[in-house]
Amino acid sequence: MKNIKEGRMMLRRLLIGMLFMFSLTMPMLAMAEEQAAQPEATTEAIAAPATAVPQEITDKIASAQIAGDTAWVLASSALVMLMTPGLALFYGGMVRKKNVLGTILQSFVALGIITLQWVLIGYSLAFGPDKGGMIGGLEWLGLANVGLEPNADYAGTIPHQAFMIFQMMFAIITPALISGAFAERMKFSAYLVFITLWAFLVYDPVCHWVWAINGWIRNTGALDFAGGTVVHITSGVTALAAALVMGKRKGYGTEHMAPHNLTMTLVGAALLWFGWFGFNGGSAVASGALATNAFVVTHIAAAAAALSWMAAEWIQRGKPTALGVASGLVAGLVAITPASGFVGPMSAIVIGLAAGVICYMAVSLVKPMLGYDDSLDAFGVHGVGGAFGALATGLFASKAINSAGNDGFFYGNPSLLGTQIVAVVVVAVYAFVVSLILLKVIDWTMGLRVTAEDEMEGLDLSQHGESGYTS
Repeated sequence: MKNIKEGRMMLRRLLIGMLFMFSLTMPMLAMAEEQAAQPEATTEAIAAPATAVPQEITDKIASAQIAGDTAWVLASSALVMLMTPGLALFYGGMVRKKNVLGTILQSFVALGIITLQWVLIGYSLAFGPDKGGMIGGLEWLGLANVGLEPNADYAGTIPHQAFMIFQMMFAIITPALISGAFAERMKFSAYLVFITLWAFLVYDPVCHWVWAINGWIRNTGALDFAGGTVVHITSGVTALAAALVMGKRKGYGTEHMAPHNLTMTLVGAALLWFGWFGFNGGSAVASGALATNAFVVTHIAAAAAALSWMAAEWIQRGKPTALGVASGLVAGLVAITPASGFVGPMSAIVIGLAAGVICYMAVSLVKPMLGYDDSLDAFGVHGVGGAFGALATGLFASKAINSAGNDGFFYGNPSLLGTQIVAVVVVAVYAFVVSLILLKVIDWTMGLRVTAEDEMEGLDLSQHGESGYTS
């Protein structure tokens, strides 16, 4: 008890120090962001032609832009797709040996189920012609009217199908993230039903609200560049709902449940870090300055969060761990996601440092205090990290970085923070309530949880009849 109190005291001191650092950093941030805007203006001045450019040259320039943007978005789509197998390894290494294949398969099967759901109806519901700001229409069922010509509403320099498949990869990884909450105890059949219905009832509507033309949250002015709200808040709060409904694993708190293969987890974390450059950078839906900014701040925030999580853990527990560094970098990636197209490098450092400490506290202090079993900390990292990132966007966003965005609290516009708070609360409450109802219905009809005997045997053998290891 004494050690816990001392650890908490040291964490408080660390947080006070970070807050002091933030106050010193604000003027520097403003100067940095103002300077970042200058090259853009200079470039425009230089690019202004003194004489008319022949139409042939203009056409060639436009064609080159289309080719470059398309190549970047397709490459980014592949990077985001790689994140789901990366997540599989990240989660797979953290469970016990008897559950490794079952855990990995939950991510891989999402690639199959959500791909078909997205093509058949999900994309139409998420991005199709708006119906009252709440949902897309059915005009794009089976990718009808989604061809190889650009859709100017979303991306005017890439084929519509390129935008569709990029967004598909987001839709795939989001339900896979939830699986970390109920690892080692959910029926595979129940999981398949759950993620399918969840995509219809939670992901597609929220995606429309936040990103679609005339989506009601988008119309409030809320900012979410690459999915802090759409991906991480929805998956994170759903993870909390799942952990509460399903209850704790057998032996939780009394048996040893340490990760069985941290090397696998670190490889998965590396793949997530790598793929996240497409996740955030690709969200510019064009190659160029904005994609570059998102790429740069993504890396910076991940690095900062890995270090701050490690420092917090070192202070509280006396030793830094590989799992802590891996968890910290993911927390940083989550937090910078909604802000990546609106903040500069110095803001990214602050966001990353704060995210590492905040998510560590959620995992190491809040979870034990409340007593729920979120097996792989999906809520603590993605729910808390996504919410913090959305709020940080309201603090640090700057029109000097992205003129299509808005200035945040520290740049003279406190209203944006209020808008972000509303978006976070609404999406979190909606995702939690709908997920809770959905989980309860599935539990009442077909059952969510494996039997006690199957759980003791492990999901690899009981659910799939195979084992990840020969001994």
